[in-house]
Amino acid sequence: MTPTFPLLENYLSYMEAALGRSENTVKEYRYDLILFARFLKLDRGLVPQDTPLEEIDISDIDAKILNKVTTDDLLAFVIWLSRSRKQSNSARARHIASLKSFFKYLHSKKRLIDNNPAYDIETPKIGKRMPKYLTLEQSQELLKAAYDSPKESNERDYCMLTLFLNCGMRLSELRGININDIHGTTLTVIGKGNKERTIYLNDACLEAIDDWMNKRATLKIKPSAEKALFVSKRGTRISDDMIQITIKRLLEEAGIDTRVYSVHKLRHTAATLMYKYGKVDIRNLQLILGHQSVSTTQIYTHVDDEALHRAIESNPLANFDPEKK
Repeated sequence: MTPTFPLLENYLSYMEAALGRSENTVKEYRYDLILFARFLKLDRGLVPQDTPLEEIDISDIDAKILNKVTTDDLLAFVIWLSRSRKQSNSARARHIASLKSFFKYLHSKKRLIDNNPAYDIETPKIGKRMPKYLTLEQSQELLKAAYDSPKESNERDYCMLTLFLNCGMRLSELRGININDIHGTTLTVIGKGNKERTIYLNDACLEAIDDWMNKRATLKIKPSAEKALFVSKRGTRISDDMIQITIKRLLEEAGIDTRVYSVHKLRHTAATLMYKYGKVDIRNLQLILGHQSVSTTQIYTHVDDEALHRAIESNPLANFDPEKK
């Protein structure tokens, strides 16, 4: 792990333990704040200007240095992210959120700095992007490709894919499933912020889990992974990387462009199919996906182009001809 500095480590521990932030969130904030600390030393002339960014030592960053950080320093960092790193508005918005949270902690919680330089920093406007998702036909082709795969791991791979496409769970949620999290037709997962939620399993999920459990029983599982639902061929709990590699391979086998589609797009797909074909209410969809705010869920309730076209054509004025009046 990249060396940081004591105040940053204390803050990250606070995020994880006191605020209950997820491992991924803590990892993202760590990256953002390390990048800022390196930029600060370079911008302040505390290291030679030709020092590669990744080689800048930040272990000496302390309260005295951070107390001198100004709003202008933060704005210079944001401008640098935009011009030198070519970051999008959404990427810069996350960096700003990291800075706001960190300096609020130093000022309000620990009282280590006199002023909060991030207080008035504005966040870039982020346009809502329509989520990419697989059509029903593509989803069926993908499931068939996984089911028919000659690979030894096909029961596991098909089961993972089935859960992704039917339940809309996150990668970290699927990887963390333990066998004792399954109770009949329900599954308990730990989502963002270590929040627990219940997912109901349909027949396709139950059958896929049953087939995989039969195969899993023939494998040699290491003691550390005895509880894990999904394991690797080495008998360890499957990793994030292996899940992503597996899904990418299955997408390729189904002839689906992996430059566009990924594991997270399967979550988009599940949400879209439930909303479009299952007529799931947005509030229920919010609960299924584990979103804290319904506004997050609304990006999945987009209407596809074909439906938009039908909606326009169904307008009673669609065939109005003034010359016939």
